[in-house]
Amino acid sequence: MTTIDHYQKLCLEIWHHNRLYYLQHAPEISDEEYDVLLKKLEQMEREHPEWVTADSPTQKVNEELAGGFKTVTHRTPMLSLANSYSKEEIEDFIKRIQKLVEKKDFTFSVELKMDGIAVSALYDNGHFKRGVTRGDGWQGDDITANMAAINNLPKILTGSHIPELLEVRGEVFMPHAVFESLNEEKRKNEEPLYANPRNAAAGSLKLLDSKESARRNISVVFYGIAEESSATLNLKHQTDLVPFFDSLGLPSLHYTAHCKNIDEIWEFAEKIRDLRHSLPFDIDGIVIKLNNFKDQKRIGVTGKNPRWAIAYKFAAEQAKTKVLDITVQVGRTGVLTPVAELQPVFLAGSTIARATLHNEEEVMRKEIRIGDTVIIEKGGDVIPKVVEVDFAMRPDHTRSWHMPKHCPVCGTAVVKVEGEVAVRCPNEFCPEQQIRRLIYFAGRDAMDIENLGEKVIFHLVDKGLIKTAADIYTLTETEVSQLPGFKEKSIYNLLTSINRSKDVTLPRFIMALGIKHIGTGTAELLASKSGSIQTLMKMSVEDLEQIEGVGEKVAHSAVQFFQDPKNRHEIQRLLELGVNPKTVEVQVYTGHPFQGKIFVLTGSLEHYTRSAASTLIKERGGKVTDSVSKKTDYVLAGVDPGSKLDKAQQLGVAVLDEAVFVGML
Repeated sequence: MTTIDHYQKLCLEIWHHNRLYYLQHAPEISDEEYDVLLKKLEQMEREHPEWVTADSPTQKVNEELAGGFKTVTHRTPMLSLANSYSKEEIEDFIKRIQKLVEKKDFTFSVELKMDGIAVSALYDNGHFKRGVTRGDGWQGDDITANMAAINNLPKILTGSHIPELLEVRGEVFMPHAVFESLNEEKRKNEEPLYANPRNAAAGSLKLLDSKESARRNISVVFYGIAEESSATLNLKHQTDLVPFFDSLGLPSLHYTAHCKNIDEIWEFAEKIRDLRHSLPFDIDGIVIKLNNFKDQKRIGVTGKNPRWAIAYKFAAEQAKTKVLDITVQVGRTGVLTPVAELQPVFLAGSTIARATLHNEEEVMRKEIRIGDTVIIEKGGDVIPKVVEVDFAMRPDHTRSWHMPKHCPVCGTAVVKVEGEVAVRCPNEFCPEQQIRRLIYFAGRDAMDIENLGEKVIFHLVDKGLIKTAADIYTLTETEVSQLPGFKEKSIYNLLTSINRSKDVTLPRFIMALGIKHIGTGTAELLASKSGSIQTLMKMSVEDLEQIEGVGEKVAHSAVQFFQDPKNRHEIQRLLELGVNPKTVEVQVYTGHPFQGKIFVLTGSLEHYTRSAASTLIKERGGKVTDSVSKKTDYVLAGVDPGSKLDKAQQLGVAVLDEAVFVGML
């Protein structure tokens, strides 16, 4: 029997996959597997409508705001499409349309489903005014500067009938040729490669430096207009859009069809499936839309999806290959992850030689052995994954695999914390962990050193050029020139990025140190109260515990870290080499109810990123920390709140939902 607990756990699982896909661009499951989960949720909600809330994945568009950009409210919501995977599901869609429009003479406009990033572009008297990502459907990131840098986006519309105000919807993508060129440059610079064109387009579109974004040569196509625009343009059909866009100089997709029935739609789908790999860009299916705009408006939307359109997605591509070995990777925090070393096989545009197996339980569940023939899958954005073993092809000599009892790098006995799936190496001096910490130090959430990716750091360590973070700032042209493929330009780019990173905010610098139990919110609190890294290093446990929002665990961890002579020496070296951590001044409104209140944020908010919500709290005199304690005044809980909400309820801390929070703002 399905219980509300099963329902809520399924909601949390779906939101987890949403964040992996839209925010981290690193999904673990295929689109089809995701939609199976979503359909299961929809069935539960049909049986128990009383369980449905505004935070259900069926009620909200899934893409999240990226942070670092101004938030813009859409004039007309940007909805997402429901998906289908079979001819029968398309037929069911047509039957629903028949009931809703109550007439027989309707047709469909059918087009390609681009595998890119959904955007909106606003033109005022023919001049490009603003570009926005879809975001949560109601609000998106203002990416005007980055969109203005797209070569094929007209900054001024052409033609004799230019609308006074026009908002068009489309997709930003990276053509295959550009993607291959970008990855070739990364390969020469020994930087991590992009997994696929969509990831590359997403990363390029959301760069905070529009000049760097322009260098990526991304493209855009348009396939729709906002509702208020269609009302004023006297356009009657979806099929009118391509010639209309052509007349204005707007790029559009000419791979379209005007279809009357399922047979014509399916014929187009089969044609595009055959053409798919010869196209100069990635697609993952087709989109079927009711052609008449008035009919579209009349039947409206349901939840987060329009009733008048559906996507038909091609099945994820699969291939068979052999598991040559199962190796283990050690992460920054000591987590051991099994990886399948595969006989190289070409799949979905790239050669696959490795696939993560996530954890020991996954290997046991799928009964994967060394020597097995397995089916691997790479659908759309999905990283290569082992779907299943072909047991009919299992030879006699396969070997079972088990997680090693000792770290494969340093030999320390591994541990498994009760209640966790992860197995860890507890030795913080493990060479692999130290390398991973260097990678984290240089990463986007910390010092943000461009051009210093994982492969470059591995080569620098392997050649003995760096051992600690401070060594990064002693690198010379002669030393960097020893790296494989590094020429004059790549040497200059790396050293320039390293030098630029010296001008860092104090919270980022604290984060880069990798102190246990200190996250972004706590780093900001420590930076705000100490004012400098020198002062922070001198503070006692008692001093730190006086800071509202800093608990005993964090205080002891920080003091222990700063009392370690090795860490003190490393920080002193960084400062002497020119790293200059600066405090960030936040303008505070006086007399606000948030004044002096301590907040903990948990879960995903609908209208704000966590970073944006934290800034709003701090501007009103509040404080934001990472852990719940008796000192906490409010816990702001969004979707998928986790254990922090449980602790707040145990301690009797006031819990705010987003609506109450907005009211208090």
